[in-house]
Formats: sequence, C-alpha cells, structure tokens
Amino acid sequence: MADAALLATRPRRGALGSRSTPYLFLLPAAVYIVLFQAVPLLQEVYLSFTRTNLLNPTRSTWVGLDNYARIFASEDFRQTLVTTLAYVLACVVGAVGSGLVVALLLNGRFPGRGVARALVTIPWAAPGIATALIATWMLNAQYGVLTRALRAVGVDVGESGVLDNPRLALAAILVTTVWQLFPFVAVVILSALQSVPAELVEAARVDGARGGWIFLAVTWPVIRPTVGLVALLMTIWSLRRFELIWLMTRGGPLGRTRTLVIDLYSQAFDSKQLGAAAAVGMVGIVIALIVVAGSRAVARAAERTA
Repeated sequence: MADAALLATRPRRGALGSRSTPYLFLLPAAVYIVLFQAVPLLQEVYLSFTRTNLLNPTRSTWVGLDNYARIFASEDFRQTLVTTLAYVLACVVGAVGSGLVVALLLNGRFPGRGVARALVTIPWAAPGIATALIATWMLNAQYGVLTRALRAVGVDVGESGVLDNPRLALAAILVTTVWQLFPFVAVVILSALQSVPAELVEAARVDGARGGWIFLAVTWPVIRPTVGLVALLMTIWSLRRFELIWLMTRGGPLGRTRTLVIDLYSQAFDSKQLGAAAAVGMVGIVIALIVVAGSRAVARAAERTA
C-alpha cells in the first residue's frame, strides 16, 4: 500500500522531469551570454587585427598584429599602462584598507551605531557622475573649498587648480575614487565580521590575547576570503572606471590621468581608429584575466596553508 502511494506521488517523467530540464533552465542565461558577451568579444578580437575607421567601418583591412605593434611602440601608451596600473593598485589598497578600518570601527558598540552605518553608505549610493561633479566643484581653481583649504595649509596647487596640475590631478582622482568605493568594501567586510564566532574571541581573551592579536588569530582567518573577493572586485572596477576620470580631467593634464579605458575611448571616437581601440581593449582584458588567475592562485595557496 505504501509502495502504491509512493508511486502515485512520484513525479512523472516529462518535459520537467527529464535529464535535459536543468539545461532548459540554463538556456536563457547561455543565450544571453553568447549574444551579448561572447559575440561582441569575438568581434573585438577580430577588429583588433584590422585597420577600421569609425566613419566607414565596412571598409576594413586585415593588418595582423600591426595595431598591437603600433600601440606598444608608443611612449604615450606605455605611460598609459603605468598610469593604469598605479591607479588600480592605489584604488585597491586605499579602498580595501579604509573599508577594513571603517568596518572594524562600525563592528564595535557605541551610541548611534545604526546611524553611522547608514551614513557611511552615502558615497557608494551617489551616482558616479554626481560624485565627479561634486569633486570637480570642490577642486575648482577659483571657488573650490578643497582648493582653498590646500592653499591655506601651504600646498602649491598653481593658478590653474588641482585638476589641471600634472603633479596633483591623478592624486585627486584617486582620493575621489577611494571615497566612492570604500563604503561598499566596509559593508561587505562588516557582514563578514558578523560571522566571527563570539566564543572564539572570548576564548582568545581568556588566554590573554588582546587587540591586534585577537584580530590576527581569530578575526582575520574568518574574513580573509571576503577581503580577497572585494579586492578582486575593486581591481576589476578600477580597471573599468571611466565616467569619473573623464568628467574630472578627460585624461589630462598632459595625459597624466589617461588610463586604458580613456585611451580606448580616444582611439575610437577622437582618432576614429576602431582597430587600435579594440587592441587597447584587448590589453585591458588580458590584464583583467591575469588578475583573476593570480587571485585564484593566491586563494588556493592560502587555503592549502590554512
């Protein structure tokens, strides 16, 4: 009788009970990836081996590695690579470092903790365009409050202001980017801190550990994977950062804030060279893949030594 009831309730094999059912559910996502990511990527790879003008893209000629040879022979492109790597490294270190400190502070007990946690997310919630315009206004050479503050403490920003100063423009963009990114890092790490077992912290205190030792022995092993993940996200987002740099300096002055995405835009829409722009884009993709592969290798090594 029980077997009969079991047979009656067993789902019948059909369209939703066959082995192909999981693939049917994955099909929309697969179609989306192929149409909107794989196909454009392959088209970019093809374009990077051609000489294609934006005003007449149908008349392109195959030039092989000529675009890559030309951009790597350019001193400006090599400077762009250095600027990009410096910008990404500084953004990751600044955003992850400040986000970790803020998360540790917000994880403590103090009056108004809920309000502080809400306020710290404001820079992340603000649109990138609004953030760039606010920073540009605050750094204006004539009436910017930050420019006046820098001059008041003796910093030589020049007559043209911070954003037109080759020595200070990249630093101003870095500070603005970190200011916008660190709330996301703080919120993610704060959620990881909530998962640190309180009994382990209490046991460490009973054993005589204090402050930094508790963080290194108990807290850090728990939050390390989360910190690694947000560092990877910050790296990729910094590589793709366009609107903030373009609105604040457009890659200037003298190309000191010109990153790969700014160079790609200039090659495509200022010089009208889609082939060279695609080659610049492929360099950025290769850098991103190297970063992802390196982060996975580091994560696996950390798991083996844990």
